[in-house]
Amino acid sequence: MQPLTELVLRAGAGILATDRSDPVEHKPDGSPVTTADLAADRIIAEGLKRIAPDVPALSEERCGLGRPSSGSFFLVDPLDGTKEYVAGRDEFTVNLALVTDGKPLLGIVGAPALGQVWRGVVGHGAERLAVNADGARYDATPIHTRPMPADGAPWIVAISRLHLDERTLAFIAERPGGVHARMGSALKFCRIADGEADIYPRLSPTCEWDIAAGAAVVIAAGGELTDSSGRPLRFDEPRPNFIVPEFIAWGDARAAS
Repeated sequence: MQPLTELVLRAGAGILATDRSDPVEHKPDGSPVTTADLAADRIIAEGLKRIAPDVPALSEERCGLGRPSSGSFFLVDPLDGTKEYVAGRDEFTVNLALVTDGKPLLGIVGAPALGQVWRGVVGHGAERLAVNADGARYDATPIHTRPMPADGAPWIVAISRLHLDERTLAFIAERPGGVHARMGSALKFCRIADGEADIYPRLSPTCEWDIAAGAAVVIAAGGELTDSSGRPLRFDEPRPNFIVPEFIAWGDARAAS
């Protein structure tokens, strides 16, 4: 965990060192890619080769190599929330997960512009790091999800500022008392893990690298990640372009059943 955390911190520093006004290019699917995306990806790729040379890695910026067939692999989004980054907001993250036998086992989510990192190992707990101004030292605080509020009581739903869809709104509307907390990138998972929000539903497509690290942190903190039927989400299923059709992150794992 320690060298991987340092790697996420270095990737975050690489993002902050780039110029946000650099030209924005677009991939074939229309999603933006910036100099910062590529800089962070290069830092992480080189670091993983040094830290764990025998473990394959799948990154958003290098997904053409395909999914590893079995065992363990790293799943990386070097800059999650590129649109937030381009818009000048600070709600972007560096996401690094270790997936084993289809399950997110370890997750690190760094928010370099906010000076925070969330990390966890499933079965061993999760913590939030407050990063010092030098970007290298930090103080760690254990975190845990919170119980779901009683029926009829207000509850907090983490939702995307840029990717909110009708199915997700309908899911929220079915549960009275939902208080919307809008934010970008994988920070929504982090607020669940912190015990500051209760549910993060996204019933529209997203990519595996967007959610694996956050899922590991949430599960390590006591929560769960499922589809809309309550089945645990796996990361070893054949999915075209690594697209996940839907997911729900639950702070209270009992509420998912």
